[in-house]
Amino acid sequence: MIIDLNNMWMPENFFRDEALMNSFFRSCPRIFGENISVVNIPGKTEKQVVLAKPKGYDILNFDELMCDPDARLEYMDKAGVDISVLSLPIWEEWLDLETCKKVNNMLHEVVKKHPDRYVALAIVPPYGDKECLKELERCVKELGCCGVEMAAHYGTLYHDNELFRPHFKKISQLNIPVRVHHTPMPVDYQHIYEYTNLRRSFGRCVDVMTSLGRVIFSDLLEQFPNLTFTYTHIGGGFFAYTNMFAPPQQGVTENVDRVEIIGDKIRGYMKNNIYHDITSPLRWTKGQLELAIKELGADHVFYSSCYPVRMGGITKGIEYMKELNISKKELDLVMGGAAAKLYNIKVKKSKSK
Repeated sequence: MIIDLNNMWMPENFFRDEALMNSFFRSCPRIFGENISVVNIPGKTEKQVVLAKPKGYDILNFDELMCDPDARLEYMDKAGVDISVLSLPIWEEWLDLETCKKVNNMLHEVVKKHPDRYVALAIVPPYGDKECLKELERCVKELGCCGVEMAAHYGTLYHDNELFRPHFKKISQLNIPVRVHHTPMPVDYQHIYEYTNLRRSFGRCVDVMTSLGRVIFSDLLEQFPNLTFTYTHIGGGFFAYTNMFAPPQQGVTENVDRVEIIGDKIRGYMKNNIYHDITSPLRWTKGQLELAIKELGADHVFYSSCYPVRMGGITKGIEYMKELNISKKELDLVMGGAAAKLYNIKVKKSKSK
């Protein structure tokens, strides 16, 4: 059983339905420096949406392949993916409630056509007013969403902000996981935007790590101890910093206390509340993936392809994972067993393959 936790989706008619496209574009905060355009892919006739911040510095591209339902199933079949968890790329930070309702309904129709192959994450503005909370409950209880997707931050606010507490209270009551999708860059990006790989790769990791860190060092998980979060990009490389985030008692008296010795509490959150998806195996060396699984636990690291942004993730990712020096039990957990448990995904016999 293989579950792809990061399979990015846009509505099939996105590039053809001008009103739908405009509802997405209007949500993009262009007055604060975001730039958005639709252009041809160089050398091809297909179109792509390009987001940039500041203008001239691309932070996100997605093309018509993200909207192609037949291609998605074809790639899944060729790769051997049993179930994909469908979610939006980036837009969850900006969409208004009415557009979210449309998206949730469209996602539900996709899942209804292939219930053996897809599950969906709810997309809801996280501001906790009556109508937003009603939509979140509808997504779970009526549409069957297996979790809720959130951006790593909203504007300049990360998840520990009091503004989002009613949203998290409802999620806690519904007992569903939160999947945190990186935004293209962190809130503070002025010193990384000029260089492409620094901006487009490292920037995402900084954003996810900041989002994760603010959750575990705040009182959010004390207030809602059953909340669970899954972070893209393995938490921005969180496996390399676990001991720094949760320093143990060393039996040494320091002249000056420079860090909080709250390792037991943070390690408790890492065990009970914090999970990670790989966001395309080929972004990491085999040694890094092995270390992540060893440090975080095979039941806390989930396979994800990042289709179709990272085509290598779905065309080569599964074989790449099989080459890791980990046990079969660990591999089975990473490739789907652990995600199925956390997201309550029921695996059925495939009709499409």
